[in-house]
Amino acid sequence: MIKNASIPRLGIGIGLRPVHYPEIFENWPAIDWFEIISENFMFGRKRALKNLERILERYPVVQHGVSLSIGSSEPLDFEYLKKLKQLAKLTKTPWISDHLCWGRVPGANFHELLPLPFRKDVADFVAEKARIVQDYLEIPFALENLSAYASFSCDEMSEWEFYARVVEKADIYMMLDINNVYVSSRNSGFSPEAYLSNLPLDRVLQIHLAGHTDCGEYLLDTHDHPVCDKVWELYAKVYPKTGCVSTLLEWDEKFLSFDETWKEALKAKAFQREILTC
Repeated sequence: MIKNASIPRLGIGIGLRPVHYPEIFENWPAIDWFEIISENFMFGRKRALKNLERILERYPVVQHGVSLSIGSSEPLDFEYLKKLKQLAKLTKTPWISDHLCWGRVPGANFHELLPLPFRKDVADFVAEKARIVQDYLEIPFALENLSAYASFSCDEMSEWEFYARVVEKADIYMMLDINNVYVSSRNSGFSPEAYLSNLPLDRVLQIHLAGHTDCGEYLLDTHDHPVCDKVWELYAKVYPKTGCVSTLLEWDEKFLSFDETWKEALKAKAFQREILTC
């Protein structure tokens, strides 16, 4: 059975950012869907919710979070999850995603996506929390791979083995960021093709594409450049193997106009036409 067979295929989307609201509300562009940062709308900000409701009248919206901190040692925050679920009822998001990371300790929130040791006990600990999250939310839940800049001496497995172990043990999904795979491969010295070929790709429910900054000795995931040729090459290889899931372009700094951003996202359609087998 293909795990993601029942997941909607939404097409090509971009992240919903306030800098683009004037263009969107004036022109109502023919975009397939938007992804929102859940935390920007979870806490009752009336103006933010009003703008979101306008978007929801015309477009599908998918929620993507940045502060679940599922790898933290502290228990799950059910007040946070309650607000997340309430927002999901408003947006009718077909799935919810967050990051395979940690970012909190008791009494402190670092507001960063921090990497985890690739150990069996850590994978099993995170998997149990992820299983509970999906059960509580009552919709598909996915975890996204990070961009890596360091590793732990106690690692017991590769990043892709760790990622696969978490999602398979929890019976959840993957939010596959192909730019992050490439950034990590350059920074950590592994093959991005090996990473992707060893994932359970039928668990991918969405793909992220983005640009990065080449700092010479390392790459920095900045979301402020066009998607590079190598990431497009990897996308062309992996996209049909996922069952042609929804694709999103992330652009979060040095913003372009909405039209320019959408043109960057539409490059994915050209690759899809060349490789489409779904």
